[in-house]
Amino acid sequence: MRFLVDRCAGRHLAEWLEEKGHDVLDARSLGPDPGDLALLQIANEQERILVTIDTDFGTLVFREKVPHHGLIRLPGIPSRQRIALMADLLENHREAVAAGCLITIKGDKIRIGIPSRSG
Repeated sequence: MRFLVDRCAGRHLAEWLEEKGHDVLDARSLGPDPGDLALLQIANEQERILVTIDTDFGTLVFREKVPHHGLIRLPGIPSRQRIALMADLLENHREAVAAGCLITIKGDKIRIGIPSRSG
């Protein structure tokens, strides 16, 4: 799978995904933070699933209908738990991830949504 890992989601998560054989673009490699909208656009143009802890992306996708290729949000998840949660997500919900769903993990709950896309 192809991922864009937001700088707030962490370098270790990006490195782990890459070690697992995924095509990973670490947002830190893009230079100064281009902002949420630009990151979402880059991810969509490159057909990447955006991984972030930032909840603002939900507003862009749900309310403003910004096109996307998938979004995984890990709000409030400590960095030491992100890799384990992503491993579980990829093992148990791989089809939803590959389909470009909107996935939010909070605590021990996983919410998977499929909003209408316009792009």
